Amino acid sequence: MEGTPVTVESVRDVGPATVALELETPTAFDALPGQFVLLRASPADEELARHYTLSSPSVGETFELTVGIDPDGDLSPWLAEREPGDTVHVEGPFGEITYERDRDVVAVAGGPGVGPAVSIAEAATATGYDAVVVYQDDEPAHTDRLEALKADGATVHVLESDDDGELADAIETHVGDGQIYAFGFAEFVRTVADEIDAAGGDSDDALIENFG
Repeated sequence: MEGTPVTVESVRDVGPATVALELETPTAFDALPGQFVLLRASPADEELARHYTLSSPSVGETFELTVGIDPDGDLSPWLAEREPGDTVHVEGPFGEITYERDRDVVAVAGGPGVGPAVSIAEAATATGYDAVVVYQDDEPAHTDRLEALKADGATVHVLESDDDGELADAIETHVGDGQIYAFGFAEFVRTVADEIDAAGGDSDDALIENFG
């Protein structure tokens, strides 16, 4: 199997049908918040590969991926059942959407985009910058980290999935408050881009990752 074999350190529930997969950091692996890896594994002797964006603000001995579990999926349920000591393979990091810990940020997330959004906000607050998280999901994940961000002075909006009016209002309120990042599926990030422009910003300046 291609990629670097890494050990699973832990798998923990972080929300409804969502787990955080903590993996051993490979030698010379140097990733920034916003980047992603290609994870390879072989459930039922069939090699599968999926991209996952990092959800830890830094990489030391371990790094984290947030995995939404599709009960009908061929890889995510298997990942959710991993035990410490199991092995998966990773390639990367990849991606030009990064946070260099050098400015205030506005991180907008839909569904599984919460992982990288939280990691970028945590990296910002840890280095003395302001952070805003706008997160749209009926069943939020990483609520403990969102509460910790608020305690550290970040502004956090958690919105229901059908509340596009509140999403528009939050983007209008914070469009000038820092570098805008957006993570989520295609329809969500298109809506975010449209609302940035409607609020007087420039969506071409936003750093947007479309999960497909």
